[in-house]
Amino acid sequence: MAGVRVISLVPSLTEAVAVSVPGALVGATEWCSHPVDLDVVRVGGTKNPDVRRIIALAPDLVIANEEENRAPDLAALRAAGVEVLVTEVRDLPGAFRELTRVLAACGAGRPRWLDEGESAWARLPVPDARSTAVIPIWRRPWMVLGRDTFAGDLLRRLGVDNAYASHEERYPRIPVEELRGAGADLVILPDEPYRFTREDGPEAFTIPAALVSGRHLTWYGPSLAEAPAVLSAALRAASR
Repeated sequence: MAGVRVISLVPSLTEAVAVSVPGALVGATEWCSHPVDLDVVRVGGTKNPDVRRIIALAPDLVIANEEENRAPDLAALRAAGVEVLVTEVRDLPGAFRELTRVLAACGAGRPRWLDEGESAWARLPVPDARSTAVIPIWRRPWMVLGRDTFAGDLLRRLGVDNAYASHEERYPRIPVEELRGAGADLVILPDEPYRFTREDGPEAFTIPAALVSGRHLTWYGPSLAEAPAVLSAALRAASR
């Protein structure tokens, strides 16, 4: 597909397209932070994209995600005649499948980083021991990973079981008092979507805290190749 014009409403997919199909992206959200030198029109946020601006850019394709983007916005784009590709990712195999589909729709061949990502996760050794963790993604109110999440699947492969993996909601709101009593060995605090830091998050718990890169825990794209090593290092540091 020569000269395809793409707008991405998903930060991880923005990075995937930008490094795989240089020049294809004409627009992305304000939250699309990678590549760091990305120079495209910004079209609002993931939850509040500027539909008029997107339409005015005349894209051949808008890439979205069923979880990150709102159905009414995507419907408005389709009503204006814009093709919208919606991804759905609940686990690591699904991420690789959807990345392959997105890149093919953008006219890209299979990039080297995708092979490297699959290889990095396939080489993971069986964990010597398993731990249980609560994984907050927001504070005020506290929200955690629940069932069927991509990040939860990555952690499971690294030997960490999500204390709320059987919760009926994917991102339940849980009072911090309940989180403290969940019987977890560890609390895992990513730096996005809420930016947990050493001063903001660990003090709410009495168990070890692992501060991890949100990009490596929740993004599906080029970061998948280094994610096993980066996340494993953060988990080891917390257990010392």
